[in-house]
Amino acid sequence: MINKRIQQLRNIMEEKKIFAYIIPSADYHQSEYVGEYFKSRTFISGFTGSAGTVVVTKNEAGLWTDGRYFIQAAKEIENSCMKLFKMGEEGVPTVEEYLINNIPENSNIGFDGRVFSAKEGEELAGKLKYKNIEIKYEEDLIDKIWKDRPNLENEKAFLLDTKYTGESVSSKIERVRKYMRQVGATTHIVATLDDIAWIFNIRGNDIKYNPVVLSYAIIMLDEVYLFIEDNKLDLDIRNELSKKGIKIKSYNDIYQFIKNIKSDEVVLLDISNVSYSIYNSIPKGIKKIEKRNPTILFKSIKNKVELENIKNSHIKDGVAFTKFMYWIKNNVDKFEITEVSAEKKLEEFRSKQEGFIEPSFSTIAAYKDHAAMMHYSATKETDYKLEQEGLFLIDSGGQYYDGTTDITRTLVLGKISGEMKLHFTTVARSMIRLSMAKFLHGTRGYNLDILARGPLWDLGIDYKCGTGHGIGFVLNVHESPNGFRWKIRDDIDDSCILEEGMVTTNEPGVYIEGSHGIRTENEIVVKQLEKNEYGQFLNFEVVTYAPIDLDGINPDIMDKKEKEYLNNYHKKVYEIIKPYLNDEEKIWLKEYTRPI
Repeated sequence: MINKRIQQLRNIMEEKKIFAYIIPSADYHQSEYVGEYFKSRTFISGFTGSAGTVVVTKNEAGLWTDGRYFIQAAKEIENSCMKLFKMGEEGVPTVEEYLINNIPENSNIGFDGRVFSAKEGEELAGKLKYKNIEIKYEEDLIDKIWKDRPNLENEKAFLLDTKYTGESVSSKIERVRKYMRQVGATTHIVATLDDIAWIFNIRGNDIKYNPVVLSYAIIMLDEVYLFIEDNKLDLDIRNELSKKGIKIKSYNDIYQFIKNIKSDEVVLLDISNVSYSIYNSIPKGIKKIEKRNPTILFKSIKNKVELENIKNSHIKDGVAFTKFMYWIKNNVDKFEITEVSAEKKLEEFRSKQEGFIEPSFSTIAAYKDHAAMMHYSATKETDYKLEQEGLFLIDSGGQYYDGTTDITRTLVLGKISGEMKLHFTTVARSMIRLSMAKFLHGTRGYNLDILARGPLWDLGIDYKCGTGHGIGFVLNVHESPNGFRWKIRDDIDDSCILEEGMVTTNEPGVYIEGSHGIRTENEIVVKQLEKNEYGQFLNFEVVTYAPIDLDGINPDIMDKKEKEYLNNYHKKVYEIIKPYLNDEEKIWLKEYTRPI
């Protein structure tokens, strides 16, 4: 099927004299996760992971993806003509390098300019200029062969009250305008869905697990426009936006509106987060200020109301996960539990919590060697039955009206090897060391990453991903610009200066192909400590409340501070979660939060 689709695409490319066609993973808004309509890369390649790019030429088809997906991608494309390019590995060319090396002079490259960022498009055009390459971006060629393509997402939006957000729409717009004045802009184009949702305090369901609405926004110094389909907004939302002077226009009117921007306007835009098509719709001669959207930083620093809500949502999430952990540890030997049924049971526990909306991402429920695939997704075909042995990794989260959660625990279901226990304990130590960090303001995520990675590096082990990512507030589970990673990457913006109120995951891991995978993940909030002649000191407060399975811990290889930290954390978990449990669960939790 995949080979047939690639051939169909090549036939169209031949008609249009296109040598190479690029299919990224994005939608019209450069989203990390996309709705069903936008899964063109999955359609053409068969690879279902969230990140990757396909390039189809006259004689070759390649898939580029990162270390999270190497194992999964290899399995999913193994029976096709698709070749896997492992991004970041020695000797593996980037997409740009591949095109530069393989495309003939005076030929054409194609892609849908609406799903390609302006930055990517401009950089590619610049690097291929010496070969006299023409870029054709006006057509979506995949649409011509995808006969049963799903419809564009069209879910209803809903308002998020200020009792949750802690800030009004008017206040947020004024903060944006203040920044615009500072940089000398009169018009700001916003295409990123989470930024728009944050500015207008609206949420939706156009992307599974990400409560956003397909829309664009243009903020001017005296007017604000929201480009969104009429049927997404009920009368209450329309009235609320109207009170703020916000004008509603149709979703696809954005291009014509931009083409009519007056010549004396100064346009602020983030070329990483607006499409190549939007960028090329701006009239020639218009002054452009190319900077990161100011809202990216604004929304990453959670206010006091948001932080209180986040803590409340994590208590509910901790209750759900603790009940799940009790259930699975006590029933794995009594009746059949599989990866899929365990995933459903956890969602059931979450659904009983007040204000639960949906999962915050596709749950990773991975037993034994499946857990070595960082982003494994259980299916009917791959579903393992859980037994009284080995390790079960479950990475999951919830969207609540008062917060977004993300937690990973690895559960010991029975007998495990000495190596597994060593790895389990080392991962816990890695997570704890980063959690204990005390640092000066001005520190970035990549300054602290070694605290988590160090214990694993001591064993000669690494994990092919970052240590942590920012978390949105009732928004995307992956949110820039805060995060932890050791290697600076131009294509990922997640190692900013850490500011008070930023929420970030802390999730080191071990992944041994064919054997096991272990990850332990908590969310941590940047908090202020003392300020003195050396500067402002900061540390982290953990907001995730659930036991770390002591059956996998070897205290003999932990130092005194690490054990004290784990004991204090477990004491807090017990105190917070205990009131929501029945008597049997309380007794069990007391045992699984005991001092070591």
